[in-house]
Amino acid sequence: MSDIRLKRIYEPAAANDGTRVLVDRLWPRGLPKSKAEIDLWLKEIAPSGALRQWFGHDPRRWSEFRKRYKAELASASEELKRLRHLARQGRLTLLYGARDGEHNQAVVLKEVLSH
Repeated sequence: MSDIRLKRIYEPAAANDGTRVLVDRLWPRGLPKSKAEIDLWLKEIAPSGALRQWFGHDPRRWSEFRKRYKAELASASEELKRLRHLARQGRLTLLYGARDGEHNQAVVLKEVLSH
């Protein structure tokens, strides 16, 4: 598997980001689409609205969130296949809007794609 990186969408794009894929269900607040510099917005791979709201980026719910999100990803085979294909082509940067870089869906997604 190629190099998969994580980056907050609000950080400037870099030449070495490779393919930039936004993995949030909702468009990031305050970010004009013209400034996002993304190659793909794969909102279907993001956690369901119900799971996202339940989690609320609460680190105390992280372990359970990871388990529930992985269960949701089990039915997202086409989207996972697409991301794996992109990762084989070169560097893949998964973009997310959350402030917490350690407790967000992109972390779980990278884990799933790396196995």
